[in-house]
Amino acid sequence: MIDRRLIQNFDWVLFLIACSLTLIGITTIYSATITITFKNGTLASQPYYMKQMIWMGIGIISLFLVLIIDYRKLGRYSYFIYGISLFLLILVLFVGKSGMGAQRWFSLGPVSFQPSEITKIFLIISLAWFLSKEQSGPMRLRDLILPAFFFLFLPLFLVLKQPDLGTALMILFIFTSMVIMAGIRWRSLLILILPALLTSPFWVKLFWNSLKDYQKARLLVFLNQDVDPLGVGYHISQSKIAIGSGKIFGKGYLAGTQGQLRFLPERHTDFIFSIFAEEWGFLASLLLLAVYVMLIFWGIGIANKAKDRLGALIAIGVVSMISVYLIVNVGMTLGLMPVVGLPLPFLSYGGTSIVAAFMAIGILMNVRMRRFMLFY
Repeated sequence: MIDRRLIQNFDWVLFLIACSLTLIGITTIYSATITITFKNGTLASQPYYMKQMIWMGIGIISLFLVLIIDYRKLGRYSYFIYGISLFLLILVLFVGKSGMGAQRWFSLGPVSFQPSEITKIFLIISLAWFLSKEQSGPMRLRDLILPAFFFLFLPLFLVLKQPDLGTALMILFIFTSMVIMAGIRWRSLLILILPALLTSPFWVKLFWNSLKDYQKARLLVFLNQDVDPLGVGYHISQSKIAIGSGKIFGKGYLAGTQGQLRFLPERHTDFIFSIFAEEWGFLASLLLLAVYVMLIFWGIGIANKAKDRLGALIAIGVVSMISVYLIVNVGMTLGLMPVVGLPLPFLSYGGTSIVAAFMAIGILMNVRMRRFMLFY
């Protein structure tokens, strides 16, 4: 039975922000895909915006499923669930569906499932559980060996094998932010950083050789965006045209050219912010980003007010994840970051990503609501 005090402390701010962003995303997906949604005046069998609405419903259900279970109970079972998610990352390398140069999806009939999206959620919970239980004071170098292997290098290796550079970046940032939040001695941090800097040529070469040809091309385009404007650099050039042509007030809903005329690839997924900016303009784009910033600061407030170490670490992990998504995706559309395939939370089309985003919000709400219950 759900305690009435939990219902009274339901976080309507987080819930309404998540739902509002998703509805904005659905309307933008509709605009971005209208030319393929209606063919010869008839509705396509499975339009993207309708599928996104279904995934939104599943995401909200997932949010409440995460919400009704005490996050401390989730922590106790997190190692087991995290182990299953790692197994799925291994399995997808052998039986996963390939697409766009990567093998990172399970195909279940008409539905595709990306295990790395859910893995990030359980990585946050399990790492927070480990750091809150195994370490009470400042972390030393030897304290990092075990978590670094299981919560950083192992998933990092599996994700890079897919390959998925964006998710690998996400895992690295989540791990780093949570370890710093947990407390680490500066001497231990320097011992880690200095050898990495001194041997950086070796690691850069190893990293470069491990990339696929299309990933190398994307990084080269990021360094010099004029190198191949009609080839690999086409995404970035069209994205910047879309954003710039929106000017201050935008061209109007359903009136964009880069999206409507299908000049911009991946316009309903990775580059959905470009479509929004083209149609609604600079001021609306600033307002959209302000909502994301509000979400991030709200999450930081939850971390600061959490009544235990576990709750604070979980909250900071979720905030880190959302922050990286936002910075990398928007930076990517502006040509300030390389194209690494990270979606914009709640706006971009994608079933697994929208469910994972709602689960992340559910975890934040879980921590906030139960801070009122600890002394009862």
